[in-house]
Amino acid sequence: MEFCVIIPTYNNPGTLRDVVERTLEQCSDVIVVDDGSSVPAASLLQGVPVEVIPHSRNLGKGAALRTGFERARSEGYTHCVTIDADSQHFPEDIPVLCTLSREHPEAFIIGSRSLAADNMPRGNTFANRFSNFWFRLQTGGSLPDTQSGFRVYPLHRIFGLRHITARYEAELELLVYAAWHGVELIPADIRVCYPEDRVSHFRPFADFMRISALNTALCFGALFYGLPLAAYRKLKKNG
Repeated sequence: MEFCVIIPTYNNPGTLRDVVERTLEQCSDVIVVDDGSSVPAASLLQGVPVEVIPHSRNLGKGAALRTGFERARSEGYTHCVTIDADSQHFPEDIPVLCTLSREHPEAFIIGSRSLAADNMPRGNTFANRFSNFWFRLQTGGSLPDTQSGFRVYPLHRIFGLRHITARYEAELELLVYAAWHGVELIPADIRVCYPEDRVSHFRPFADFMRISALNTALCFGALFYGLPLAAYRKLKKNG
């Protein structure tokens, strides 16, 4: 198992270098995908031994993840950790996720934040419960935190990468596609911190409407693809 860490970033000048340097203390192989930041990530990370892949313009988190996954595959990694650049996650928790991944090398490991955390924004709590509801409807399974960006992916078990949408909702799509294909999804408790100066690019109305449209489409996908695929897999296993 060869691990790397992928850090997508878009306009996180106040936190990026700290997150990257702390990540390097846990894993020496780090890929930063700069999704069209106003101040290039490469200039913020001068002297830091990481690979920086720039997008010429902002394409969205899903696109940044796709770029990172494709580079990781091309460089021979088998598993990748994803962590956000806004300092909400603790890079020091990377070993917790990687230990679980070594015990379950075919599974997605999903860092799960406590929705009852003192500094958890109310909007995040609602959005996460909303997302968790749709995930149960689309897959028949449940997870405590379907919106967490702190995860470990076995690269050969990522499905639908070419078809994921470009922005935040891509992380939910990856979970739904994995569940449809029988990938085990394992939650792991992680710490979370929301500093007062945290930069968020989530647009409540526009992104909420887009995510709602996507979830409607995924429900149709579950009826005509996901659930029949699961039924076929069960029949094949029992037959």
